[in-house]
Amino acid sequence: MPVAEDLSPAADSATLRRAYSCFPSGVVAVACRLPDADGTASAAGMAASAFTTVSLDPPLVSLCVQNTSTTWPRLRTAPAIGVSVFAQDQSELCRQLAGPAESRFDGITPIRTADGAVFIPDAAASLSCSLFNEIPAGDHTLVLLRIEALRFDPGVEPLVFHASTFRSLEALREGR
Repeated sequence: MPVAEDLSPAADSATLRRAYSCFPSGVVAVACRLPDADGTASAAGMAASAFTTVSLDPPLVSLCVQNTSTTWPRLRTAPAIGVSVFAQDQSELCRQLAGPAESRFDGITPIRTADGAVFIPDAAASLSCSLFNEIPAGDHTLVLLRIEALRFDPGVEPLVFHASTFRSLEALREGR
């Protein structure tokens, strides 16, 4: 068996980012309604690319949130958190939700549930979740969310993040 001699040390964050970018990831919006200072409620949320399915029983998904996030501490207190899987044509919307907090929902008419989960219209899937667990993980927190209710459309192609850019999927034909 050949010996791998071309491995780089994992101590360099730039090298790690480039290596992590080799793994494609779905991109989601994580959002809910929160009370404003004046007593009204408005949408609060963020985009996340470190998202994955975890378990069928109980129904769990995960996302990783930077410990420096100022949005997650607000979202985590909500009774219901909406997770929207961005559709392939929603890259600009995803960038907007990754931008400054005060303008993330400008020009968007989100969909909401009675208990406060907020969804992006025309997403590939919408998951109404509750906080299940949080696990410290280095400079991030691994967040486990329990899916309480959902809707989805397998015919809507998802937005994919790979090699630091947005991409779409291509179905491979058999025999390829």
